[in-house]
Amino acid sequence: MMSLLPSLFLLLVTMAAAIPLRPGFYSETCPPAEVIVRDVMRKAMIREPRSVASVMRFQFHDCFVDGCDASLLLDDTPNMTGEKLALSNINSLRSFEVIDEVKEALEKACPGTVSCADIVIMAARDAVALTGGPDWIVRLGRKDSLTASQEDSDNIMPSPRANASFLIDLFSQFNLSVKDLVALSGSHSIGEGRCFSIMFRLYNQSGSGKPDPAIEPRFREKLDKLCPLGGDENVTGDLDATPRLFDNQYFKDLVAGRGFLNSDQTLFTFPQTRKYVKLFSEDQNAFFNAFVEGMLKMGDLQSGRPGEVRTNCRVANSRPVDV
Repeated sequence: MMSLLPSLFLLLVTMAAAIPLRPGFYSETCPPAEVIVRDVMRKAMIREPRSVASVMRFQFHDCFVDGCDASLLLDDTPNMTGEKLALSNINSLRSFEVIDEVKEALEKACPGTVSCADIVIMAARDAVALTGGPDWIVRLGRKDSLTASQEDSDNIMPSPRANASFLIDLFSQFNLSVKDLVALSGSHSIGEGRCFSIMFRLYNQSGSGKPDPAIEPRFREKLDKLCPLGGDENVTGDLDATPRLFDNQYFKDLVAGRGFLNSDQTLFTFPQTRKYVKLFSEDQNAFFNAFVEGMLKMGDLQSGRPGEVRTNCRVANSRPVDV
């Protein structure tokens, strides 16, 4: 992570100099934009409930790597290895086709107008609102990156094994507070995680050859059956007890020792983060308000690099070749 410090400095310095983001950015150039995004997201949720949780996570995985510029969405090319195969994304992030559907609908309504980076922000907001969580006004006006970097993603994105101390340090480099970290971790209120991400917790925590003692015993028995040694590590389990509903159950589960990921449960065992876990477990409105604030702050991260509005979110627009 240390090798990326210059990039992080550049990201924070250029936030103020980048294109100003504002609500209603497309009110004149594409008035139905936000309605179109929510409609496609609603249909995707009906078709496959898990898909909206997957799409919501795109904002975190995109914005932390060189700003919110939809670099995450770019497919690899012969000259570029993008972020989809990065360690935190491969076999983990999914439902990219939902973004494709949103983009296709927007291109029919307003060709070449709405950026993929803004689609990620709107779709993440809609994923939360459609599953019972808060709704909020998003700031828009981002441009799409011209390239992507697997190396940048590998250098910055945390592992499911990360502890709270590491996460606090990482988030602070993006001007995100301890409270922001805990609130944004509440995105795991919906969705599922892979057995691959918890095998060490169940059978070899910290190289001990034993399970994580923070796991509540009955919950550990459940996880042992779901994720046996030698089993299929791509099997998925619920991230909290209400995986289709965005609520504060995630925090109640952490208090009870029923966090799925190590990076989740450590938020309760670590003193600096515990107070916010307890607060959000007892006060859902406090969680919702803090989550919205964190999403808005994270959505403001920009690199200041040149950008465009892609016509296809998976591919940078073609450019004329100099002769």
